[in-house]
Amino acid sequence: MDSVLTAAPAPAVTDSAALRRLYLVRFAFAAIWAALLFASAHTLGPLSATLLVIYPLFDVACALVDLRSTRANRGPVRGLHANVALSALTTAGLVAAATSGIPAVLRVWGAWAVTAGLVQLIVGVLRRGMAGQWPMIASGGISTLAGTSFILQAGKDDPSLSSLAGYAFLGGVFFLVSALRLRRAEKRR
Repeated sequence: MDSVLTAAPAPAVTDSAALRRLYLVRFAFAAIWAALLFASAHTLGPLSATLLVIYPLFDVACALVDLRSTRANRGPVRGLHANVALSALTTAGLVAAATSGIPAVLRVWGAWAVTAGLVQLIVGVLRRGMAGQWPMIASGGISTLAGTSFILQAGKDDPSLSSLAGYAFLGGVFFLVSALRLRRAEKRR
């Protein structure tokens, strides 16, 4: 059976602690990033363009960290590889889209949110035996829906990047909830 569709074994406590720390870092990054983007959301200037490109690059780095710890227990490696590829392609797409305006950025970000959301949903389902994954499953589903809304927003008059800031912050909250659930599970062991 394909390893993307096979549930991963329950990780060791050290794997859980590493994932919890990664989720906390992701929450902090998302909160700061969202505040900075929200402050510059109505124009596509150097600050907002830089923030837009940094976000998927950070996602690549986080997926690589996750991949390194997941490989040790043969977890959902293909899903994480897919996430790295999607985020890297999105980075290139956002570099190009930033020169075309906010609607182009919303379309690229929307496509990324849909596809990355599906990957996150699959990885969360594969890790469902591990504490803290239900928020990741919900986040993946919400990301897919939000991505569709970003694509639709691109066709409206006077689109803004503020919805991307809200999306990133909400995603960060899901990472925080997952980290807290992982910590609670660690204490029970």
